[in-house]
Amino acid sequence: MDYTEAKHRIGQLKAILWENSRKYYVENAPTMSDYEYDQLMHELEDLEREYPELATPDSPTRRVGSDLETASEGGFAKYPHRYPMLSLANTYSIEEVEEFAERAAKSLDRPFTWCCELKFDGTAICLTYRNGRLFRALTRGDGVQGDDVTANALRIANIPHRLQGSGYPEEFEIRGEVLMPYESFDRLNHEREVAEEALFANPRNAASGSLKLQDPEEVGRRGLFCTLYHIPTGQVDFPTHDQALQAAESWGLPVSHERRLCGSIQEIEAFIAHWDSARKDLPFATDGIVIKINEMAFQQQLGYTAKSPRWAVAYKFKAEQACTPILSIDYQVGRTGAVTPVANLEPVLLSGTMVKRATLVNEDQIRALDIHEGDWVYVEKGGEIIPKITGVEESRREPGARQPVFPQHCPDCGTPLVREEGEAKWFCPNSKGCPTQLKGRLEHFVSRKAMNILCGEATIEQLFQLNLLRRPSDFYALKAWQLVPLEGWKERAAARFLESVQASLAVPFERVLFAIGIRFVGETTARDVARHFGSMEALAAASKEELLAVPDVGDVIADSIFRFFRDPENLAELEALKAAGLRFSTENPASVADGPLSGKTIVISGNFSISRDEMKALIEQYGGKNSSSVSGKTDYLLAGTKPGPEKIRKAQELGIAIIDEDALHALIGAPAQADASPTLFEPTLF
Repeated sequence: MDYTEAKHRIGQLKAILWENSRKYYVENAPTMSDYEYDQLMHELEDLEREYPELATPDSPTRRVGSDLETASEGGFAKYPHRYPMLSLANTYSIEEVEEFAERAAKSLDRPFTWCCELKFDGTAICLTYRNGRLFRALTRGDGVQGDDVTANALRIANIPHRLQGSGYPEEFEIRGEVLMPYESFDRLNHEREVAEEALFANPRNAASGSLKLQDPEEVGRRGLFCTLYHIPTGQVDFPTHDQALQAAESWGLPVSHERRLCGSIQEIEAFIAHWDSARKDLPFATDGIVIKINEMAFQQQLGYTAKSPRWAVAYKFKAEQACTPILSIDYQVGRTGAVTPVANLEPVLLSGTMVKRATLVNEDQIRALDIHEGDWVYVEKGGEIIPKITGVEESRREPGARQPVFPQHCPDCGTPLVREEGEAKWFCPNSKGCPTQLKGRLEHFVSRKAMNILCGEATIEQLFQLNLLRRPSDFYALKAWQLVPLEGWKERAAARFLESVQASLAVPFERVLFAIGIRFVGETTARDVARHFGSMEALAAASKEELLAVPDVGDVIADSIFRFFRDPENLAELEALKAAGLRFSTENPASVADGPLSGKTIVISGNFSISRDEMKALIEQYGGKNSSSVSGKTDYLLAGTKPGPEKIRKAQELGIAIIDEDALHALIGAPAQADASPTLFEPTLF
């Protein structure tokens, strides 16, 4: 690879790694396995070593992934870490573990021991105790600062609010992982499935998403627990890491008991071999072993790189694998028209969950794997994400088994499929008439990361069949009188649905751009493009060259955006959405000057029939201003179920009116709220 090729590849790798880092840490929706991510990271490291002049300070090889959220996304306060929260160097090779141990021995040139621990597959947390009480809990963030999730950490059952015993420092940090056990994960995903919400891919994602909830009571219901494994050097006066953890345990802190002191590489390898098998019996997810130099003085001597300590390494287990037969193959049409083969499997247990289906990606993948009907296949959950078929056990193939025939026509509308040059997937070109594509775009439009409208798949199916929904702008034309007579709808359900439609008008332009579903434009690209052009009008008028000026927008994305805005039907739909009141620019519109809540400051507390973010958007939609704390400037405390007692007490002391959700609807004059007593038909709507 020459200099020009290396420069291009490094740019590609940086973009891929940062995008997947965001999906992993912030969105909790990873799109590649840990192994795939780590291999790309190692490729980037190798290229930067070969071409050091191309290495930059913002490279993923030098900065940890960030779980920080903006105020608009999560609303968490941010505080600096007293000591940076770095990541660990990792390997999948025992030989590289041996090389790491040899380097450490050569650098230190004196006897030392190793402390080997389980590598927990959760989300990192840093707890600060001051005078024996939990003072602050921060996420890893970007390694330098983290989101303050103290209120949520206090709802995790095994995190002590107050330390026990004696001998702990006046103030110190201790770090570890927040985990979700398999049992809690299965329960949560079952609840989400019933509610027609997107399922979490794995327990790590579920733990991370739960820790970032705005409702601490819901956090407490999620069944999380914490395990702690590191007190940064210099805060406690113990000669070894293991002794520091023993002290932490005596103070009532939840440290891992599954650790072992080792004196040789042979003992380390025995510990790895044991847990590579025994981990399958644990009630929570682990993905490797962390190997640390035990002596604190030697840790300080070896120090750190920009991204990780030199005195520790993580050995990561290979993805868990199982062999099971294919029962049948479905061909699913996505919202962009891509047809994806999915194998229905004899259920098999992998990484604590029962796997019944696995993607076959595309026709080329089926051919590459040489899959035949009824084959026994090897299934992996690389990084415990979406199951993938990685191989075939040909010795178990039935005589005369045939290769599956990829459909030539759309499984839904019957239109002949096309495969564009350079594309791996077959597509249904009937984007304006294929029912599955139309419904898929509607589902994407209402999703939480897009317009966040309370409308599940079953509701879209019902309204689509009744011809009430065909395109996104149809949501803004729906009326209560059309919905209430339908099966499964009540007045209260219709009111909640229409309130969420109204609240979506406050969604910022970048999410509107994501919601309209331009092919290849994901959430991050939509944000970058929206901020670059500032308005839908400017974007629609942009040339391909102007689109390519946006960072990380290449030819494929630029062509897709350019074609989208040259389609008359797309332009007509955008006009309809604009007329409905959606935000088509990054400028923040002025508050509704003559709204019924104009000039009113409202603090919300507790749970409501819609999410807290939607409730805040509703208040702003009618001219009100949201505040996080009760003060003399507060006009109303809006109290839902389980409101914060401190806010209630303060509002009463200050003589501030405390209202409930029904009273708010009376204030804004929402006609659909006249009768709030009918019950919801839960399976249909939510």
